[in-house]
Amino acid sequence: MRAPTINTSAAFDVSELPPIKFGPHATIWWGVIGLLLIEGTMFAILAATYFYLKQNFTVWPPSGTPNPDLFAGSANMALLIASIWPMRIAHRAGLEERRRAVFVALAICSVIGFVSLALRFFEFRAMHIRWDFNAYGSVVWTMLGMHTAHVISSTLENLLITLLMFAGPVERKHFTDTNANAVYWYFVVLGWLPIYAILYFAPRLL
Repeated sequence: MRAPTINTSAAFDVSELPPIKFGPHATIWWGVIGLLLIEGTMFAILAATYFYLKQNFTVWPPSGTPNPDLFAGSANMALLIASIWPMRIAHRAGLEERRRAVFVALAICSVIGFVSLALRFFEFRAMHIRWDFNAYGSVVWTMLGMHTAHVISSTLENLLITLLMFAGPVERKHFTDTNANAVYWYFVVLGWLPIYAILYFAPRLL
């Protein structure tokens, strides 16, 4: 019996390719983009649910529920937007593989993340309604809760990379992780803009 013939004409020599790449050339970057598409779709579904439920009420928020207070949510929005600056520094420092700059910038972002979570506690109270009181309470708490989960996960990742940059050992691949983490943080911040507008201004304007 003859041994099977192996076709090697389709083989590619990848021995000279660099082991570390950044941005769209890195597989982790595409993984994060795919994750953001999924999570962005979930935010869109929640927004659609909010406006669908609104059609079932003559008054929105439902009668007896005050409009959400603006202070905590607006302060959190301003804080998250401000966090883009140190995250952008971390992003660029990661591309240039500057360990100390990444450490300092992500340390600032970590602190901002924890302050944002503290403000989020007051945001839940600012809704003036329990999550199980009616459909309005359920949808606004779900929107806040989903974004809070994003802030928690991204803040913990910021903290993890910060500690890694401080204590080491640091490998080149960790700078790629820094850049992927920055993309996720941008989504956390920018994804809050439409949710903030819906939660705090839709009841006042619609």
